[in-house]
Amino acid sequence: MKIKVIDNFLNEKDFKMFQNLDLPEISPDKIKIFHNKIDKDNNCFTECVTNQMLKDLQDNYHQQALKILEELCPEKIKLYNYSEFHVVLTGSKYKFPIHDDTPNKLLSGVIYINPEKNKGTMFCDDKKGFNSKNVDWKQNRAVFFARKERETWHSFESDGISTRVAVVYNLMTTDIESVCKIEGKSFILSLLRYKINPFIYKFLKKVF
Repeated sequence: MKIKVIDNFLNEKDFKMFQNLDLPEISPDKIKIFHNKIDKDNNCFTECVTNQMLKDLQDNYHQQALKILEELCPEKIKLYNYSEFHVVLTGSKYKFPIHDDTPNKLLSGVIYINPEKNKGTMFCDDKKGFNSKNVDWKQNRAVFFARKERETWHSFESDGISTRVAVVYNLMTTDIESVCKIEGKSFILSLLRYKINPFIYKFLKKVF
């Protein structure tokens, strides 16, 4: 798996903006996601930033993200439809299971925001965690990869002390069938996993 790590990814203004968001306290065993997305026509959906903030983020980082996708999986650039800048709060004792991301994510990214110390992201060779390696937590460090069905296994968790605050920055598509063709995977099986995994995770805290 090719992983791109960039320190000091956000400019100082944008990093401070995310650091200073008025976010709620969450239980140690919970996760909370604030969804923010913007499409190619600058249509916005926001939950914790303003539309103008989201447009500024798109202006500031979209070309850089496209260049990263071009480096990691250039065949998928033509499928781009919209961007996500979700803010994710991970409770101090919460752990997300090993997974490979959904097929609508062309480029998956996470930017570490708060606190100063926490746990980063674990990548591994299979769903059981074989040959795992960690990208350590460092504020304003960004970690990117181009997901691939049943290959880009990874997980994240908090350190048992503090709530973990991160920005999930993804380049997205609605054309899952073309994604599967590029990856050489079954569209039907990928679509099935995409549809049922949220229910499996909700009740069993696992992914298929």
